[in-house]
Amino acid sequence: MKILVIEDEIKLAEYLKKGLGEAGHNVDIVHNGVDGLHMALEGGYDLLILDGMLPGIDGFTLLTAFRKTKQTPVLMLTARVSVEDRVRGLQTGADDYLVKPFAFSELSARVQVLLRRAHGAKDAGEPTVLGIANLELDLIRRKATRGGQRLELTAKEFLLLALFLRRKGEVLSRTEIAEQVWDMNFDSDTNVVEVAIRRLRTKMDLPFDKTLLHTVRGMGYVMEEREQ
Repeated sequence: MKILVIEDEIKLAEYLKKGLGEAGHNVDIVHNGVDGLHMALEGGYDLLILDGMLPGIDGFTLLTAFRKTKQTPVLMLTARVSVEDRVRGLQTGADDYLVKPFAFSELSARVQVLLRRAHGAKDAGEPTVLGIANLELDLIRRKATRGGQRLELTAKEFLLLALFLRRKGEVLSRTEIAEQVWDMNFDSDTNVVEVAIRRLRTKMDLPFDKTLLHTVRGMGYVMEEREQ
C-alpha cells in the first residue's frame, strides 16, 4: 500500500518510513502542510498519516481542505492530549487519532485496520486479492500462496510481486520496477532489481511446474501465463 506521512519531526518521519517500509508499504514523507496537501491530493495514496501541528498550514486546516475532494483514510498524530483536540480531529475528518508518544506496534495495528476497512469495501478501487494461475496474493492479510503452499516473502519481494500482479501482461522495465518498489532513481550500475527478481523466482517459480515471471530480453520482465 502507498502511504504518505506528513510530519515535521524529521526523526519521527524517518522512523515511520523505515518501520512501515519494513512492513511492506511504499512510504513518502513530507515535513510541512503546504507540500503535504499538494502531495496528498495528487499522489494517489491509500492512507495519510498526518501530524496536527505543521508549519505552513496546520494538520486540521490541511485535513479540511483534503476532505473537500478526497475520502482517503487519515490517521492523525498529535502531541495534544485533550478530549477537545481529539474530537476536533475526528470532526474535521480524521478516521483515527493517535497521541504522541506512541508505540509503533499500535500505529501499525491502526494502519492495518484503516487499510482493511478502506480496501475491504465492495466498491474498493482495487481487489484485495490478486492472482494469476494458481498464485494468489492477499494484500490485506499480507499472504502469498501458490498451489495452496505459503510463500515466505520479504517485504520488498511482497511489493515486487504485487506490482507484477497489478500489471500482469505488461512488460515492466528495470527502471520502472526500481522506482515503484524501491522509490529510487534508477542507477544502471546497481543490480538490486535482478537480485530481488532472482530471489522471488526461487520462491515463486522454481518449486513449481509452470513459470509465471518471464524475462523479455532487452526490455524487462512480465508476469503472464504461457504455454510450456
